[in-house]
Amino acid sequence: MHNLFLSVAIITEVIATSALKASGAFTKVWPSAICVIGYIASFYFLSLCMEKIPIGVTYAIWSGVGIVLLALVGYIIYHEIPDTPMIIGISLIISGVLIINLFSKTAAH
Repeated sequence: MHNLFLSVAIITEVIATSALKASGAFTKVWPSAICVIGYIASFYFLSLCMEKIPIGVTYAIWSGVGIVLLALVGYIIYHEIPDTPMIIGISLIISGVLIINLFSKTAAH
């Protein structure tokens, strides 16, 4: 169940950050509202998963997967083309999240 909470926290954070870009520095009402609601939901679900998953593991996965998904959103929706250093960095982030999930005994989930 806590993995589900973490997944929801990641998805709502990605939605919120995507809406933040679309909000025009909070000058557009609907993207701004989606942003605020999305961050509230994300932090709520993040707090729920921290009841069972250690804080360091939770935050590493939440931020790492969020970065990767937002890079994809940037590419697909905003046509932001990643350069080679960005692709290498994102690959390292993915590797780190996989190592935590597959090999860490701290990641008790």
